[in-house]
Parts: sequence; C-alpha cells; structure tokens
Amino acid sequence: MVTLLLLVSAVVILILGFRRARPYGKIGVLAWLQSVVLVAPWVLFLGLATAGVVLNFAIVLLLIVSSAGIYIALGNQLRTESQDVVPPHSSEFRADQSSSALEHLETYVQEGKSKSGDTLKTVNQSEEQSVDSEHRPGTVTAQANISESAQSSSTPLRNRIDPDDLQMIKGIFGIDTFYSTESLPYQDGAAFKGNLRGEPEQVHHKLSQSLKDRMGDRYMLYLLEGPDEKPLVIVLPSTNVPSPTTSFQFLVSIVLAIATFVTCLETAGILQGFNIFRDANRMPDSLWIGVGIMGVLFAHEVGHWLKAKEYQVKLGPPFFIPALQIGSFGSLTRFETVLSNRTVLFDIAIAGPLCGGALSLVFLIIGLLLSHQGSFFQVPTSFFQGSVFVGVLSRFVLGHQLQQSIIDIHPMTIVGWLGLVITALNMLPAGQLDGGRIVQAIYGRTIARRMTIATIILLGIVTLVQPLALYWAIIILFLQRNLERPSLNELTEPNDSRAILGLLALFITAAILLPLTPGLSSQLGIGG
Repeated sequence: MVTLLLLVSAVVILILGFRRARPYGKIGVLAWLQSVVLVAPWVLFLGLATAGVVLNFAIVLLLIVSSAGIYIALGNQLRTESQDVVPPHSSEFRADQSSSALEHLETYVQEGKSKSGDTLKTVNQSEEQSVDSEHRPGTVTAQANISESAQSSSTPLRNRIDPDDLQMIKGIFGIDTFYSTESLPYQDGAAFKGNLRGEPEQVHHKLSQSLKDRMGDRYMLYLLEGPDEKPLVIVLPSTNVPSPTTSFQFLVSIVLAIATFVTCLETAGILQGFNIFRDANRMPDSLWIGVGIMGVLFAHEVGHWLKAKEYQVKLGPPFFIPALQIGSFGSLTRFETVLSNRTVLFDIAIAGPLCGGALSLVFLIIGLLLSHQGSFFQVPTSFFQGSVFVGVLSRFVLGHQLQQSIIDIHPMTIVGWLGLVITALNMLPAGQLDGGRIVQAIYGRTIARRMTIATIILLGIVTLVQPLALYWAIIILFLQRNLERPSLNELTEPNDSRAILGLLALFITAAILLPLTPGLSSQLGIGG
C-alpha cells in the first residue's frame, strides 16, 4: 500500500512539474526532463516491485548509471540553452529557481533579535511572530513592499536605515554586477530590485566584498529571487543572525542526551526480553547494544560537525530525541551562522546521514557475516521483510538461510538495522530534517515546502499500520516544520553531482523504510 502511494505520488509530481515547466518553453521542458530521468529508474523499480517483478541488481545499477549520465547531459544542454535565450546582462532566471526565498526571510531574520534563542519552537509561536511582524507599527512586510508599483531608486526608506549608509550601499551596484532600478524599505535595511549582470555566485561575491570594503562587517547582503522571479538584493544589519545557544539550551541538550542513552538501553533490553527498570541487574547485557546505537547517533553528529567546521559554520548542540521503540529518532541541530549558499546547506546536511548511515551499514554487514546457527538472536523470516534495503542485502549475505522460518542472527545485525532506520527517519524530506534541508538545497524552497506537507500526510497514512510514524509526524509538525532560513546566495544551485547524490540518498531512505511486498519477498526467496 505504501509502495503504491509513493509510486502514485511520484507520477503526480512529475505531471504537475511538466504543467509548470511547459510555459517556459524548451528551457522549462529540459529542466523537467532532468527530474524525469532521475526519478524514472526508481519509479520503474517500485512499479515492478508492486507487481511482484524483481529486476536483476545489474539492471538496476545500469539504470542508475544511465540516469546519472543523461541527467548531466541534459544539465549541460540546459546551461547552453539558458545562455542562448537569456543574455548575461538580463534579469531573467530559470524557471526552476526558488521563487519564494523572500517569503520566509522576514520571520527568520527576526531570530537574530530574539535573546531567548529557543530552538524547539512550535508552529503556533512561529505564526504569531510572523503575524506580529506584519502588524507592528511602522513595519512594512517584504511581500507588500516588493509587490508595490515601481518606485524611484532615490525614494527615501523612511528612516529604516541611516541615509548616509543607504547612499554608500547604493554605491556597490554597477552595470557589471547588479543594476539597481528600485530601492524599498525592508526591516532594518533595504531591498533592491534590478537586473543581474553575470553569474549569481560571482555577482554575490563582488557585491559582498564591495559592501564590506565600504561598510565593514556592519551589513550582510542576500541575493534572492523575488516573487516576480526577478533578482533581488537585500541588505540587512549583521545583527540579524541566528541567536547563539544559551546555557539553558546546553543543559537541555545534555539532559536529552542522557535520556536518549537510557532509551537506547531500554530498547536493547526489550530486544532481549527484559525491562532494565525492573531487571536492573541485567543492564550490563543491554549496555553494548545501547552503546552501538549511541555510536551511530554520535557518528551522525560528527559528520555534520566536520563539514560545518570545513565551511566555518557554527552549529548548536544536538538535541537528541529519545524513543522507546528504536532508542532514538535522531537529533535536531540548528545553524548558528548564516550560510553562504545552498551548496553549503547541502554538504552539511548530507554529511551526517552519510557518516551515521555508513557506520550502520558496516554494523549490519558485519552482523550478517557473523550470523550462524546458534547466534544470540532468533528472529522469524518476516523480520527481513520489513525493509526492501535490508531484505535484499540479507539475501545476498545469508542466501538460502532466509527460506527457513527462524533465522539466527548476530546482535550487531540489530544495531545496524536500527541505525539505518534512525538515519532514514532523519532523511525524510521535511522541514529542517536532513532530508528537508537536502531537498531545499537542490530544488529550492517551494519544492521543499510541498515535500514537507506531503511527508507529514504520508506519515499520517502510515500511522494506520505503524503507530511509530505518528510520533515522528508530531515532532516534525511542531518542531521541525519550518524550512531552513535563506542563505546569503539563494540563486546558485548545487552542482549535478550533489543533485544525484541527494536523490540517491533519498531513494535509499525509501528503500530502508519501505517493507517488502509478499510478491517481492517470494521472488527474492525470503520466507518459505
């Protein structure tokens, strides 16, 4: 049922994407085709799997490699067509750019003024802040300002920014970078509409450097796409940055880490048939399994931290989320630095799942290799039907053993599987989860917002057969629903290699979480 829903969702998204791309002519269709060639192998695999047909592993690998090659070729063609249709001095942009980065900027920049810095905000609190900013005396929302009729670039900004500063800021623009045609009040700074004269990355670098030469570190420059799909430059005081982590938040993170370790021990005890709170003397029996799960969680965070350090991005402490069923749902981590571009967002977001997932996979493979008759755990064959990824991998390692009714497995197999599930849950394409950040980085804020809604709805449906999904859906809805704040340069997208890696990671996530259908299990030889 879930597989069929995913298949239908993929087809619907492709159809809607084509309808949106068609008005932009050949460029729009090429961009749409890129999405098609990336999704096609997985739609084919899931479609055939739903019908009980299993593709040979070599064929699946060939489809993925071919898809990646066609994607890169289409990307090169798209860039060529864009240069032919849109001159370097034009203000037009591709249709697949994020068109709503500005929409949430006002809410996010208010974070920098908040002294509480509460990481675990509810949706209602976010909405109240947004409404408050729209009705505060003397405040004009960005959406209203940008949609106003054309104004002269010399229009005063109603004391939003010092007039001398405004004139110096206007001096950074030029015919070789960004030709400003309109200036509007925005927060404590200013917004400038105009024509982009060059590649977004180069233009942003030149404008930011010029702004720093003139104003020092007092202001930050955002390069966004406005609601009219035209380039937009916003200059804000450097005080509009994410608030640093407070002492109370550090304390909360420590308490949650301890609670998560306890739930990991509890999960290990349940797997062995006892409760650590009632049978405290058996706690040592669950210690190493709990440590293994915590090791995956910390490997995940180390991945984020190492990549963030490489980009000189400061991260807040991880807020681990305890869960009795699987030990933990992972963690929530916030950025305390404004990111320079979407590539940085992608690299930091995917680094955690790569590290945590790689360690989990190593645990799983070692556990399967060490499994033998008389191993510690005895599980029914249906245990391996709970995941497409784990089931296929186990079939390669254990072979015909999976046709027995009861399988003896090494405990490390359980640790690896739980680690993969925890990693996959954090890779769901929703809000500020790692998967949501990856989708936002590759496809922009509009697609990321839609995927968040779709993920929450899908989790709600899955709740009918798996109550565990309800808890995660509630956490996403109330704590992680909002998208990540815009980066300084929202126009430059991650390269094709990152797009392929991101999509591959998302589909592996689906393969981990999706169960095997009876027909596919039979084809693989899992079960009697």
